[in-house]
Amino acid sequence: MEAFLYQASIYLAAAVIAVPIAARLGLGSVLGYLAAGIIIGPVLGLVGAETADLQHFAEFGVVMMLFLIGLELDPRALWAMRHNLLGLGGAQIVFSTILLMGAAMAANMSWQMGLAIGLSLSLSSTAIVLQTLSEKGLMQTGGGRATFAVLLTQDIAVIPILALLPLLATTYVPHISTDGSITRAGADHGGGHGGSHGFDLSLVDGLPGWGVALVTLAAIAVIILAGIYLTRPVFRFIHATNLREMYTALALLIVVGISFLMTLVGLSPALGAFLAGVVLANSEFRHEMESDLNPFKGLLLGLFFITVGAGINYKLFFADPGDLIGLALLVILAKGVVLFVVGRMFGLRHRNHWLFTLGLAQAGEFGFVLLAFIGQLHILPQRVSEKLLLIIALTMLITPLLFIAYDMLSRLAGEKTTQMPAPDDIDETGTVIVAGIGRFGQIVNRLVRASGFKTVVLDSDIEAVQLMRRFGVKSFLGDPTRPELLRAAGIAKARVLVVALDDPANVTKLVSYARRSYPDLHIIARAYDRHHVYALYQAGANDIVREMFDSALRAGRYVLENAGLSEYEAAQAEQTFYAHDRQTVRELADHWRPDIPPAENGSYINRARELEKDLETALMELAEKKARDTA
Repeated sequence: MEAFLYQASIYLAAAVIAVPIAARLGLGSVLGYLAAGIIIGPVLGLVGAETADLQHFAEFGVVMMLFLIGLELDPRALWAMRHNLLGLGGAQIVFSTILLMGAAMAANMSWQMGLAIGLSLSLSSTAIVLQTLSEKGLMQTGGGRATFAVLLTQDIAVIPILALLPLLATTYVPHISTDGSITRAGADHGGGHGGSHGFDLSLVDGLPGWGVALVTLAAIAVIILAGIYLTRPVFRFIHATNLREMYTALALLIVVGISFLMTLVGLSPALGAFLAGVVLANSEFRHEMESDLNPFKGLLLGLFFITVGAGINYKLFFADPGDLIGLALLVILAKGVVLFVVGRMFGLRHRNHWLFTLGLAQAGEFGFVLLAFIGQLHILPQRVSEKLLLIIALTMLITPLLFIAYDMLSRLAGEKTTQMPAPDDIDETGTVIVAGIGRFGQIVNRLVRASGFKTVVLDSDIEAVQLMRRFGVKSFLGDPTRPELLRAAGIAKARVLVVALDDPANVTKLVSYARRSYPDLHIIARAYDRHHVYALYQAGANDIVREMFDSALRAGRYVLENAGLSEYEAAQAEQTFYAHDRQTVRELADHWRPDIPPAENGSYINRARELEKDLETALMELAEKKARDTA
């Protein structure tokens, strides 16, 4: 017990000291965590052999991160991203693998060894890159979205890569085990991660390569089917207990259980968690899982980065530091060249192009997973695997410096990078919650407050919040789509929620969550266009206001008044159009399908034409009535 408390104190103290210093110096939290690990490991020797075991535990941070990423990506979103996933991401993986494989073969390695090395080094660090993009507020930029698409492609690609690797070990390669016996390469490849932790159960021990592939696909199918048919009933059962800690327990059970299943088939737990997240992306309990797992993810990710720094084999490094650093830089250069070319091919320019190129040039944590699996297959000599692990760690250590280089390039180009500050502590509640204080939300908020009702205003735009504060309107900085912020704002007791965010996707996301979690809440939502109205209608909004509809309708009335109609006649035409449009939207909402473009939806088009004829008939009747009255 004393040893555990000592080690916990060392790791926590290193993080608490190093990370704030790195953040104050503008280096980012990731470099702070890595530096903390290097200081307590290779430099001071305060931690030792337990680092490897602790890293397996800390890898749950990566697992949870990919699970949460999957929750944000429903299958429709993946389909919409298919061009970037297959084009941008696929090109990066293929070209990087070919280039690195060629370099390995030039060093007198077999094509099997070269392909294994190329695949391992072609994948970038999802943990470091996404964490850094989020900290710097770059996720919604063009370069950030392209970077995310490539990372997502890489995460998905690990599945076929892991299925392919056993096929590279089909040739006889003698391997001398620790007890002196000689085994055939690939004979123990089914052990996965389970065997390395003293747990002997495996579903793929002794299977040939094609058998491993079949069992792998079966495990993936189990995750998908369980996510579709089992999790919702279980969540509803837990919901009936009214014990909030049970949500956390169930969310952790899902992640841990999937990780265990993946280890039984020798796969990365992170891949299974990602698939489960995608399957549960449309679940009504998605936001609860996000809220419950985020604290664990942040803490474990930090621990993961510390163990990466502490686990560096400094003896191997100091035996030939120049060679290893040179190889790490060559990997970054090779991947950077591929990324630069691919980014240019897909239309990325200026700061977005540099963010894409510099952000993904490193190798990543999945390289550790693949090399562990490759080691079990004995595709590579142990000495080569150890060097590759060190090269991956070095490229990850260099990554924060690449982001600093990107910041410098942006400043030289006269462009500013944004950094999202921490959300405010919300210390007020009100009858009305206004999510979004832009030009739309401002007017709503002014009217409601002037009428004597208390509002709580939330917005993630720090400039908008600061502007409102200068005019005496108290606003709180934070992402209104986060359940914990809404709870702090008193949404459980509020009567009305006004969703006036600029991003249509976030509007739909917030409306959907609020309707599921608070059935009695009256929700008024800002819609971008008519198709967004349909999505909000399905999400459960009570009142939907198209941001340009009322102003355009009033402009149309002015046109009629100046084109020959009286004010009364123009007002009648406006009211007729308004009533007809409301009816049209309700009817067309039943024909609208989010997975089919309106131009390809025959039912939608036919009904829209019929309703347009009804509008023309109604307006013609008004004109005929005017003619009769005049006569």
